[in-house]
Amino acid sequence: MTMTSQPEQTVPVQLHQAQGLLVLAVPMPGLEPQDILVSIHHDRVTIRGEYRGSRHDQPETIISEWTMGPYYRDLSLPQSVSGGLTNATYGNGVLVLSMPTLEPGVQEDATVFQLEADTGTRGQRVGYKGAAIEPTMPTQNGPQSEPPVEGK
Repeated sequence: MTMTSQPEQTVPVQLHQAQGLLVLAVPMPGLEPQDILVSIHHDRVTIRGEYRGSRHDQPETIISEWTMGPYYRDLSLPQSVSGGLTNATYGNGVLVLSMPTLEPGVQEDATVFQLEADTGTRGQRVGYKGAAIEPTMPTQNGPQSEPPVEGK
């Protein structure tokens, strides 16, 4: 991951506690998943997002107050978490880290990872439960119960 000479923006966070998890949400708009680097060590999380540039240098842009990185946040958590078991998702410009908490005194090695784009689920229903998916439009000849058999 390469960083430019742009000043890093400190991003706001939301930290929630759930059963056995600390869930951290970090807005990082304008990035691709592979632009995000996460480091977790004991009770410390560091997040970096690569600079994606603004459009202020394009002649047709009249006002440009919105930049896309670089982002940076170093955060001390209320207890140690497992970096190796952390689930990281990035969607709609928000990074969400679901970090399993560790028992007091339990220590893990530092974990550093870069997010990857998941292209396998684009356009599919993920985690859908319910009735079978049926076409909403009938076929041109209407529904057929059996395909025609040749030779009859």
